[in-house]
Amino acid sequence: MSTALPRATLLAALAVATLAVLPATARADAAAAAAAHAEAGAAKAAVCAACHGANGNSVNPEWPNLAGQGVAYTTEQLKLFRAGHRNNLVMYPLAMALTDEDIRDLAAYYARQTPTGLEADPATLALGKRLYRGGDPARGIPSCTGCHGPNGLGNLTAGYPKLRGQHAAYTIKQLNDYATEQRYVNVTTGEKTRSRNGHMMVTVSQRLTDEEKAALANYIQGLR
Repeated sequence: MSTALPRATLLAALAVATLAVLPATARADAAAAAAAHAEAGAAKAAVCAACHGANGNSVNPEWPNLAGQGVAYTTEQLKLFRAGHRNNLVMYPLAMALTDEDIRDLAAYYARQTPTGLEADPATLALGKRLYRGGDPARGIPSCTGCHGPNGLGNLTAGYPKLRGQHAAYTIKQLNDYATEQRYVNVTTGEKTRSRNGHMMVTVSQRLTDEEKAALANYIQGLR
């Protein structure tokens, strides 16, 4: 008795096998492309190191750590800086010179860097932890974990940034800018602009006291 499979069965089996291989191939191609962009970004990041430190770990608490930040978020922010839609007169002229490829390379490079981590002040840790993990429902303040994750790792697909290990001084500045609606403002016209998700932070920041902002920023600084 012949054991040969019908031609139609063989073709179907071949199609299934091919489809099974495609996702793995696509992932490999995407990984290779990301590695290539990161390698190119390493050279382009030399000028960024003056403020953001070697490998994206800033030593100045006024300037953010970029190490490990998600590609989608870094890409969006650099494009907002370039367009003059994020209110920062230092970054605006620097970003103006960046092409889309430069931005893609820089974002890929920083995403592959390792945050060194920072320490939190134990004095306000409890308040910061309570607000970060539970919010304050009575005042309409949501938990930070919904967008930024329990350990501050963000939601990279949705473009919510990583927060862990970010300088407290920088975080306080951003919360204040959100509260006064000055973070996303056109640097030449003064008109309000928008980011993908930033509008959510305006109301939240306005409901936080200065003490709570400082406590949250301190807790975030110590996240690992």
